Amino acid sequence: MTTGTISRNNPQNVTDYPNNNTYFLVWNFKDSLTAAQIKPVFQRVCALVINLNNSALDRFPNSKASCVMGIGYNAWLQLGLPTPLPAELKNFETITGAKHTAIATKGDLHFHIRSDVQSFAYDMASVITDFMKTIADCVVEVQGFRYWDSRSILGFVDGTENPHGTDRDYFAVIDEQDPVYKGGSYLFVQKYLHNLDAWKSLPVAEQEKVIGRSKELDIEMSDEIKPKNAHIALANIGDDFKVVRDNMPFGSVTTNEMGTYFICYASTFTTVEKMLRNMFVGDPAGNYDRILDFSTATTGSLFFVPSMDMLDEFAG
Repeated sequence: MTTGTISRNNPQNVTDYPNNNTYFLVWNFKDSLTAAQIKPVFQRVCALVINLNNSALDRFPNSKASCVMGIGYNAWLQLGLPTPLPAELKNFETITGAKHTAIATKGDLHFHIRSDVQSFAYDMASVITDFMKTIADCVVEVQGFRYWDSRSILGFVDGTENPHGTDRDYFAVIDEQDPVYKGGSYLFVQKYLHNLDAWKSLPVAEQEKVIGRSKELDIEMSDEIKPKNAHIALANIGDDFKVVRDNMPFGSVTTNEMGTYFICYASTFTTVEKMLRNMFVGDPAGNYDRILDFSTATTGSLFFVPSMDMLDEFAG
């Protein structure tokens, strides 16, 4: 299958701000099924995602509800989707530092569901599951929630460096750099688990040095006092290289499995790779992001988010 010249400039909802209720679902196609068996259901799921977004606008226009679907490299090939592929779509490769590792995990389809109406978010996740379970296994299900004023479970505001206004489209949505896939985005996700016992044992002043910001008021430290291995010193790689983050906290208080689902949309994946190398390998090498001493990445997957117009094509 080759691409034509159809307009694909209508992005999925990749630039909205974090919501109060979120589901993140990663699915892998069943090894026992052929592409011919998988593709008809995949087409129906593409149509379903369009349906769910349209229904959300009609039924709950003020709920900021949406569902964004991303497709992994292996799935793209297996399903016979357009060639050449999006320029930077590939399998994410493990990034290994001297102490910490950004692992790579398989992901065929990713669904990012959000809504201020919790029941509607649940219904969207449920109906997607009804279709997907016939062709795939869910390997990640995370229910995120808004924690106070958009803080991570570590207690610091998350996403302060996010672009705003038209910059969100510029950094998150592909334009002329890959005209065939204009309106699409790269989606990268990691599920982090935090060692809260170790984190809480740090005095607040030490926590602030790990992050590079004040905990209460979210004020960035000056470069003169900010440690070189502070999170924002390494994860932010310059005003010309940004992504749109949509991180959400999750967890179970009884098992103490608390974490952050890191999710970002980008017009170029090389920006994300540079950020990850800074964090895990260090800049210079060995000067890794100290937040990793308290946060372990348990997944790592790259997806491509086609425009709504292309998703409609996939639906047949």
